[in-house]
Amino acid sequence: MATFLYRLGRLAFRRRWCVTLLWVAVLVAVGFGAAKAPAAPEATNGMPGIESQKAFDLMEERFPGTEADGATARIVFVAPDGQKITAADHRKAIGTLVERAVGGPQVASAVNPFQGKVEAEAVSKDATTAYATVTYKVAADDLTDAAKHRLESAIEQARDTGLTVEVGGTALETQPSAGGSAEAIGVAIAALVLLITFGSLAAAGLPLLTAILGVGVSMASIMALASAFGLSSTTGTLATMLGLACGIDYAVFIVSRYREERAKGHAPQEAAGLAAGTAGSAVVFAGLTVVIALAGLSVVGIPMLTKMGLAAAGAVVVGVLIALTLVPAVLGFWPNAVLSRRSRRSGRIKEGGENNGGSRWARFVLRRPVPVLIASVVGLGALAIPVMDLQLGMPGAEAKPTSTTERRAYDDLAQGFGPGFNGPLTVVVDARNSENPKTAVRTIEERIGATDGIVSVSPARFNSAGDTAVFSAIPSTAPTSERTQDLVKSIRADRPATEASTGAEFEVTGTTALNIDVAQKTQDALIPYLILVVGLAILLLMVVFRSVLVPVKAAVGFLLSVLAALGSVVAVFQWGWGAGLLGVETTGPIMSMMPIFLVGIVFGLAMDYEVFLVARMREAYVHGDSPGQAIRTGFRYSARVVVAAALIMMAVFSGFIGAGESMIKMIGFGLAIAVLFDAFVVRMALVPAVLALLGEAAWWMPRWLDRILPRVDVEGEALSHRAAIPQAPKGGAHTGSPTEAPEEDTRPEFTSV
Repeated sequence: MATFLYRLGRLAFRRRWCVTLLWVAVLVAVGFGAAKAPAAPEATNGMPGIESQKAFDLMEERFPGTEADGATARIVFVAPDGQKITAADHRKAIGTLVERAVGGPQVASAVNPFQGKVEAEAVSKDATTAYATVTYKVAADDLTDAAKHRLESAIEQARDTGLTVEVGGTALETQPSAGGSAEAIGVAIAALVLLITFGSLAAAGLPLLTAILGVGVSMASIMALASAFGLSSTTGTLATMLGLACGIDYAVFIVSRYREERAKGHAPQEAAGLAAGTAGSAVVFAGLTVVIALAGLSVVGIPMLTKMGLAAAGAVVVGVLIALTLVPAVLGFWPNAVLSRRSRRSGRIKEGGENNGGSRWARFVLRRPVPVLIASVVGLGALAIPVMDLQLGMPGAEAKPTSTTERRAYDDLAQGFGPGFNGPLTVVVDARNSENPKTAVRTIEERIGATDGIVSVSPARFNSAGDTAVFSAIPSTAPTSERTQDLVKSIRADRPATEASTGAEFEVTGTTALNIDVAQKTQDALIPYLILVVGLAILLLMVVFRSVLVPVKAAVGFLLSVLAALGSVVAVFQWGWGAGLLGVETTGPIMSMMPIFLVGIVFGLAMDYEVFLVARMREAYVHGDSPGQAIRTGFRYSARVVVAAALIMMAVFSGFIGAGESMIKMIGFGLAIAVLFDAFVVRMALVPAVLALLGEAAWWMPRWLDRILPRVDVEGEALSHRAAIPQAPKGGAHTGSPTEAPEEDTRPEFTSV
């Protein structure tokens, strides 16, 4: 491994024009493919294997030609204090709005709340609130500006009459701004951290430049393949985030090792080869662990999540390839530019000094390993306690800020019609095997309506064949309430007796039931997912480190950091501790996908830090250092880079905390706090403390296992057998052109790996 990557790094350095032009050509080619490819399909929320999805599929089969996929706008009207919505002037204003809405483009129907039987359902019992529903022929993404403007102008006209008018549904839904400025701020902070770390604009800019190019290649590839593989426009979200994160990290590792080799006196080309052969080996295996974590998302069984994971894994692979080829090539153009300003001025290069912050911290931990270990484990364990109360769900309009009309419409409906009105349960009855379908449906309606926790049941609607019916049941509790979840389970638990007596089958669906089912499915998949990715990573790390205890320690540390991060998310977003400081207005269940995303992303980043930090220790140990000295060596050369990489990731993720959407805040906070715990508590404190206590045993492996596992030279041991290399000019800083460095005379001889 080290030998191959060494040769690759030297080749990329020497053939820098060819390598650079090749990557530019790849970017142009995939960009052209993306421009010519058909548009990406809309995101689908299909969740195979759950009851609510089966019911949706049955509805589409038995009720063809419905406008179920069309955008909707639920317009909520609230009368001024002390007045009734049924007053003549208010009725007139609402009727005018509905008439204007009906005449708008792309409208399928608009229902006036005061029309016949509709009034009993669409007007609250206290006559203070009413709602009208506008249904469109097309999905929300396909609505024209003219259609939206027609509805908005009608709403403003109704507000001018003194009514409070808010809009829910999908037609005018405001989309969260998850990227844009947040990503730009993260990149700016990353540049500042790199500048402080390396003391060079070029060293700070090179990782950003190569990472952005890698993300461009990845995203263009996803867009080009979107139509062929059914990738929606949202599939690239995770790919962008991880492509940028890992791309910066991997380039930083290579550049840091290049500077280190230059400090030892190596000529630029040789330093590039050694950086690729040593740090590059760590990059390859760190990337493999990330790919394992992302590809493992397929075990959840949710197609959208599987596609997002595989697309992000592809972006990480591109990031690894760019770090191993394009980074050495760019170093070939400006071999001295990435050195610190002080080194370029003085002509002396100094990297990894004996008394830097990393070595001082390592000495502190080595003197007090037991207190450091206890403090780390107890602290993370305490933060993980709230995980025991983890409640998964899919927050809806109630999680939006009160500045949005969707949230205000949600609150008005809850106040006027009850908290369960915003989350009705849809019951689909298949009465094909029943002797009398109408009687069977009526019996099911009565039994569900009599269930404790159900406020009302709507009249059933039959299909044209008369063998399938649909009706709604309104719970007495909010959609995200635990009591609503228990209610759905209770209805399903009582189903066998009802079906046996009627001969008809029924299933519970709707947005509320769907969210409950998805939460349960992801919760059931979390443990198998953890076992899969952690188990495969332990095997991979055994190959890398030739040790049993080091990979186990890495996995345990990761679990501690993830549990502590999840506990912090529960404490803030579910319990409300410090929620006001983050601008969280409403607490509730944690987004169903959050634990899976957190595990997948943080696992990849944690293994990045683990491989780069401990691989440097392993390299020193293999080359003759004692266990304690190897720890100090690893921290002396790698601690600063790992800290910089972690700060960059925290900056990128923290930028999303300022978003308006509670779910985006949750993701940003969870990822940022997880990186904080893993990089600064686990990797910087727990890892050296455990290694110090284990001593020689940390690098022990049974002989039989050592013979079975494949051997790869991650530490660059083969490179230590090469012939002596002429040093750079006196002072260390090679000031000549990179083409002036000796080519054939400095080419080392290799032993077989």
